[in-house]
Amino acid sequence: MSFVRIGGVPHHVRVTGSGPVCVLSAGLGLAWFDWDAVVEILAPSRTVVRFDRPGSGLSGHARVPPTLAGEAERILRILDALGLAGPATVVGHSLAGFHCEAFARLHPKRTSGLVLLDSSVEEQPKVRVPRRVRVGAARVGGTVLGGAGLPRAVGPAVRRAAVRGDVASAGLVRRVYGVSRVWQGALLEYATYVDAARELTALRRASPLPPRLRATVLAAYADGAGGWLARQRSLATSLNATFHVATPSGHLVMRDAPGDVADAVLTTGPSGTP
Repeated sequence: MSFVRIGGVPHHVRVTGSGPVCVLSAGLGLAWFDWDAVVEILAPSRTVVRFDRPGSGLSGHARVPPTLAGEAERILRILDALGLAGPATVVGHSLAGFHCEAFARLHPKRTSGLVLLDSSVEEQPKVRVPRRVRVGAARVGGTVLGGAGLPRAVGPAVRRAAVRGDVASAGLVRRVYGVSRVWQGALLEYATYVDAARELTALRRASPLPPRLRATVLAAYADGAGGWLARQRSLATSLNATFHVATPSGHLVMRDAPGDVADAVLTTGPSGTP
């Protein structure tokens, strides 16, 4: 375990294995240990970097509301802080799919592959409430939750209910989800989700992906999710990406189908053995 300080905030980072670099970035409210099963498969042939964004996992408080460009910059600065200057395969799950696609568009020379895992998709994002109002409400909500002691009282139970078959230890879940910092960070990311989607829509017009960049969209499939699969397939088409389906799998595809995730990383990035 190590920490790097970015923008005055300590970021919890884990580096495992050796070989070409890949960066794993989890969706809203998740933590580094949600990637454990994937890392076990990748570590023999990849240098795997995991990190917690501000307010998540073991990282420090989220001092400012997130922006898409800021999250792409965060990935870059973490790699620089670790001395990993070569190109990396960036892997984004859910909301972090926005972040990793933005990284590939803004820092193409530092990107060797792009993998999107059941990524968020917003074809026509619309803002209905001003950002400052949403951010203010998220901060107030986080403060109220913390002041009432709800994270410590029910936070771990909420995590267990949300993640079926959670294999993380009770102590680890309590350490992460029993503190108000994590719930405040999740509320901020949720409140600014539509802003990230709008930023990405504009970025797609202004900064095309490198024409030779290999990309993969891996969608999760459960019964009745046909409409979601169609949207994931459309995303892959728009990115000129390979499309695969992990089945059976819920949204937390890194936990439900780690082999499929590892295979997507190995076949999308620099030459490896799937």
